[in-house]
Formats: sequence, C-alpha cells, structure tokens
Amino acid sequence: MKNMITSACVAGALVLPALGYARPVVLTTQLNSYGGNGAYLAFYVTDAAGKYTKTLWVSGTKAKYYKHLGDWARGSGLNVREFDGVSGASVGSGKSLTVKVELADALIDAGYEIRIDSAVEDGRDNPADARAPLTKQGAGKPVKGRGYVKSFTYNM
Repeated sequence: MKNMITSACVAGALVLPALGYARPVVLTTQLNSYGGNGAYLAFYVTDAAGKYTKTLWVSGTKAKYYKHLGDWARGSGLNVREFDGVSGASVGSGKSLTVKVELADALIDAGYEIRIDSAVEDGRDNPADARAPLTKQGAGKPVKGRGYVKSFTYNM
C-alpha cells in the first residue's frame, strides 16, 4: 500500500508540471487606416463554447473605455485582477501592435480561440473583431478582422 501511494505521488509530481507548462506566444495585430483616435483592443481566450477564459492583453490605458470592449468586458467582469499587468497604450490608425504572452499548452488544439474586441472613441465598438482558433496549424496564419483590425496573427 505504501509503495502504491508513493508511486502515485511521484507520478503526479511528474505529470502536473506538464499540464501547467506555458509557452510564449507572439500576438501581432495590424489595424486598418480609419482616421481618428487610437484603438482600444482586448485580446482574450474563449473555450469551445465561446465562454471567456482569460485576458491576454488590453491595449489602452483609460479604464473608462474598457466597457466598450463588450464581449471581453462581460466575460472579465472588468475585474482589475483580470488585466492588471497586461495592458499598454492604445494603437493608432494603420499601426501594428506586437505583444508577447504566455499560454498554457493545454489550451492549444483543445477548442479554444483567441478573440480581439476593438473600440475607438467616437467610433464603432467591435466585439470579436478578429477570431482565431488556437491551434498549432493556425500559428503564423493571418486572420482578417471585421472592424478596426485588418489582420491578426499569432506565433508560437
């Protein structure tokens, strides 16, 4: 019995780090030329059912505008813990943004998506402006946005 418990503990110690392994992922977003103020962007992960899972990055420093990033705002509950430490300046018309994030291996090829909500002051709000299935095969392949996002690519 003792040997079985010891073996189970050792096996668990070997498996758990693999489940928690995170890999660096580079997110690159090119915006359309739209004229106007900088865009606010929320990069987040959803599960296979489309339910919010995790914030990856928020572009734009004035939290009062975050409510315009509709799907992300509802999913995250605008809880500061969800985006504290993962935010930066807004992105201008026609510009690109590249950020490096960490993603758990368990999310890859498991039905998850990376989504981007976008909004511009005095402009249109675009929930799920760009959506990309989180797969090894999808890495490096641009996805077209339907609002301010011209294209989005992730690389692992």
